[in-house]
Amino acid sequence: MKLYVSNKKETPRMFENEFLEFGTRVHWTIPLFVYIPLNAWLVYYASAAFHTASTTIAALFAAGLAVWTLTEYTLHRFVFHYHPTSDLGKKIHWMFHGVHHDYPSDPLRLVMPPTISIPLALLFYAFFRALMGAEYSTAFMPGFLTGYLFYDISHFAVHHFPIKGRFFGAMREHHMRHHFKDPDAGFGVSSPLWDVVFRTVYK
Repeated sequence: MKLYVSNKKETPRMFENEFLEFGTRVHWTIPLFVYIPLNAWLVYYASAAFHTASTTIAALFAAGLAVWTLTEYTLHRFVFHYHPTSDLGKKIHWMFHGVHHDYPSDPLRLVMPPTISIPLALLFYAFFRALMGAEYSTAFMPGFLTGYLFYDISHFAVHHFPIKGRFFGAMREHHMRHHFKDPDAGFGVSSPLWDVVFRTVYK
């Protein structure tokens, strides 16, 4: 059974309005220009403003990376693969993730547009700040965002670059199975860890 509409490098139109349509398309390098400087500044600010020890910054950074992998899995499984019943819900779901499964080789909808990722990043930061305070959240957030950045760029790479090797080759095979064999398994993109933990590995 064919699990996609087109595997060509084409970008289907979502909106008639040109401004709205422009906001749904993004070049894969844009997240790099947005989040690498931001992450560097957050690490600097944690050290300069709060005088957080470098070992503490490193530990919080690593914790942020780990939490991202669980966040990625949870969003992909329970939000992106939620099956709404209303027509409006189905339309919104298609715009957020269904379009990617219908057009998996679309080069302009493989990384998240900043119009969505920046507000989400602010919400996550507000949550982490309320949970752990200004000092620790400032060092935790760049790890979390680095995890997101790795996810976004590696997601583009597995679809468009002939990546090989033990790690990246396995990542590519894992995600391609999700698209072309079993969309109800393999929800981890940058890591299969949580698929193993929550038993959503491929049969």
